[in-house]
Amino acid sequence: MTPFRDGTPSSSQDVMRTHGRSFHFASHFLKDRHAERAARLYAFCRYLDDTVDLAESKSEAERTLDHIARELAGEVPATAATRDFLALMDEVGLAPSMPVGLISGLRSDLGVVAVKTEAELIRYAYHVAGIVGLMMCDVVDVKAPEARPFAIDLGIAMQLTNIARDVDEDARRGHRYLPEAWVGPLTPQQIVDPDPEMKHILRQASRRLLDRAEIYYRSADHGLGHLPARARFAILVAGRVYRQIGVSIARQDHASWQGRARVSRPVKLQVAAGAALSFLGCPHLHARDALHDQTLHEALAGLPGTHPAGP
Repeated sequence: MTPFRDGTPSSSQDVMRTHGRSFHFASHFLKDRHAERAARLYAFCRYLDDTVDLAESKSEAERTLDHIARELAGEVPATAATRDFLALMDEVGLAPSMPVGLISGLRSDLGVVAVKTEAELIRYAYHVAGIVGLMMCDVVDVKAPEARPFAIDLGIAMQLTNIARDVDEDARRGHRYLPEAWVGPLTPQQIVDPDPEMKHILRQASRRLLDRAEIYYRSADHGLGHLPARARFAILVAGRVYRQIGVSIARQDHASWQGRARVSRPVKLQVAAGAALSFLGCPHLHARDALHDQTLHEALAGLPGTHPAGP
């Protein structure tokens, strides 16, 4: 299944509008050029996600990811989705290591997933979302290396929010991203049908995930000053909307087994209005001299874009 009907930017916008509503909402605040690129990046990432999520078997997903990797390397003819992404890579100067790292992260989703430690969780979030943050730097024409650790942090924050939102959905696929160090050897079945003790454990883990996410969101805010003004505001809105998912989860008393938390369009508009006030009134959102907290990347040593700088 490819999100590209014909490989055009307009079809990419359709994909983001349908599957990435929060990102589509925030993209309205970008320059047209940046919004078009962001939609193309999102559509390719969605294409990769669908390769894993919609495959009939682990072996089928592995074969498809292998083929896409070969397309990216120029070893076999590329499909429309990959051709468009290759064109985007050339247009904005994306390093080949970026999609390679993303595909590596997605491979870890194949089969049963049982995360052991918080460090493993942060590394996973880096590969499937922090790398997307790095690619977004290039999409909005930001080349300053100082910006990149903060971009990674926003991706990690969003992924931790996603995990908190999708605990039940992930468990039904045999995935448990909640670290065993937090919840013990909890099985996906116990998550889907929790007893009272398990519900308490899941609520505590959800709170812990969102607390960790908030640390990374706050760090990301300190890197916004490296972005062009319109991109700065759009990314601020995207981060605030994703933070609101966490608010919705908390309002459901962190009961992940009762359904996915959502943010309505009226609430998104309220969040955007609040972001506008922050944008006008918070000087730290425009500064470029913030020092990145190295401890946030202790689990990511040596990976591209991280602090201390990876290759």
